[in-house]
Amino acid sequence: MATAQLNGAAIVDFPTFHAQCKTAMGFPDTYGNSMDAWVDCLSYLRDEDGMSKFRLKPNEVLEIVIDGAEAMRAAVPDILEEVTYCVAGINERYEDYGEKPALKLVLR
Repeated sequence: MATAQLNGAAIVDFPTFHAQCKTAMGFPDTYGNSMDAWVDCLSYLRDEDGMSKFRLKPNEVLEIVIDGAEAMRAAVPDILEEVTYCVAGINERYEDYGEKPALKLVLR
């Protein structure tokens, strides 16, 4: 299973969140450092769009693992809530296209 690991204890604001995501998920240099750009980069993981280092097979799932999730929840609960909301929305988009959900959020 494909895995992207984030350190929730080191995420203290949106810039640190986006910096970690860019590295962990292999977003391009043109990544916009916004949640809209985050959603865009993770919406086509089964296509060859070059928006991340992951290219999933039809039934494969990308696990986004946030270690130190409790520290993140204490410091920036709004970011964790936004990530959860966006993962659900992205998975819904995959289902709308007749595909299996592509993301699984794991909080540790």
